[in-house]
Amino acid sequence: MAVANAALQQGTGGLLTVSGVRQAFLRPDGSELLVLENVTMHLHEREIVGLLGRSGSGKSSLLRVIAGLNRPTGGKVLFKGRPIEGPMPGVAMVFQSFALFPWLTVLDNVELGLEARGTAQQEMRRRALAAIDLIGLDGFESAYPKELSGGMRQRVGFARALVVEPDILLLDEPFSGLDVLTAETLRTDFLELWAENRTPIRAVLTVTHNIEEAVLMCDRVLIFSPNPGRITAEIPIALPHPRNRHDPAFRQLVDNIYVRMTERKIAGAAKPVLSLAEGLPDASTNQMAGLLEELGSSSYNGRADLPHLAAALQLEIDELFPIAEALQILGFAEVAEGDIILTPAGRRYVNGDTQQRKALFAELALRQVPLIAHIRKVLDERPGHQAPSTRFLAELEDHLSEEEAERVLMRAIDWGRYGELVSYDSDSGVLSLENPEA
Repeated sequence: MAVANAALQQGTGGLLTVSGVRQAFLRPDGSELLVLENVTMHLHEREIVGLLGRSGSGKSSLLRVIAGLNRPTGGKVLFKGRPIEGPMPGVAMVFQSFALFPWLTVLDNVELGLEARGTAQQEMRRRALAAIDLIGLDGFESAYPKELSGGMRQRVGFARALVVEPDILLLDEPFSGLDVLTAETLRTDFLELWAENRTPIRAVLTVTHNIEEAVLMCDRVLIFSPNPGRITAEIPIALPHPRNRHDPAFRQLVDNIYVRMTERKIAGAAKPVLSLAEGLPDASTNQMAGLLEELGSSSYNGRADLPHLAAALQLEIDELFPIAEALQILGFAEVAEGDIILTPAGRRYVNGDTQQRKALFAELALRQVPLIAHIRKVLDERPGHQAPSTRFLAELEDHLSEEEAERVLMRAIDWGRYGELVSYDSDSGVLSLENPEA
């Protein structure tokens, strides 16, 4: 099913070849933030390849490198054998945010790329109208983006990409900002155009957080791990189109991908897995409590299949995985073979009252999360039992970006406050033991 990254590097070239790409950015202090490391992949004729992984795994950064919007700091990208050193005529991109100019009509927005290439007015108008018709927006040529729904605005984004007749279409989560029904309609329409070969596109590379979407659309899925982004597995999707979400083979592939994505990141028994240099999952105590209660309900009796749970709660991997990871770090749950299972501590939490839950959470947070234990130790040892949050922020910024350091500290404070281990005054930015009992 899966192929290790080392094996991926032995593949042959195609329309697109990415070889050992590395992407890093300089922080203000001169240190380096590594986003991508040694990424190698190929894109061949008549295939849709999905890049699947959590936020922070560098998928969109890779897409921007391939689009020529960013220069890699190492490795190379070849399009039809030529190095990509800037935007290429044969590569077009559809963004998650639509990226339309609000002062331009639908027709003007679609013509924009052709105008930048110096296309003659008559030819530009012909191709733009054809693209608008193809994508199902005929009749809205004179409308402005503010007059359109989210799905219609994204159709304009597709038309603008298709009008330049690209060989490769890059999709950066184009369906994630839409409601479920609109996303499903647009995805189905695009796959019909692709299957009927009604566009000049020769290959598609798409970024997604949605595992079902990846299995629905793609011929291959490349799984990324974060910090820094690396390809950890390649999974072929050999199902005929159109695909049925309820087909046992479809469900098995979804399950397999969940297993593959969870086994590296959050597998293993409950134990201290973090250092001060590592981030906390972005999961609130309310989310953790809600998932624990769901797992402890009669519907699951302490064990749930992650794909089934995600579908039932309408959560995508970027929403479900951090909560599951947090529960495992704290020792409330374990993840194995695509299932999440309550531990004895998790069952005690579910069966406890509010104060029992808080006491258990505090005990496990001090034992399992070094950052929270460190904050509490500093506060305990200071004569006034107070410390500015900037004191801990500076420590975290030695290892994390400023943005990530602030997120991690605020998450640790959130967990600590719930367990009544620390108090925090957001106005002064001061941590203390003012509220917790001795």
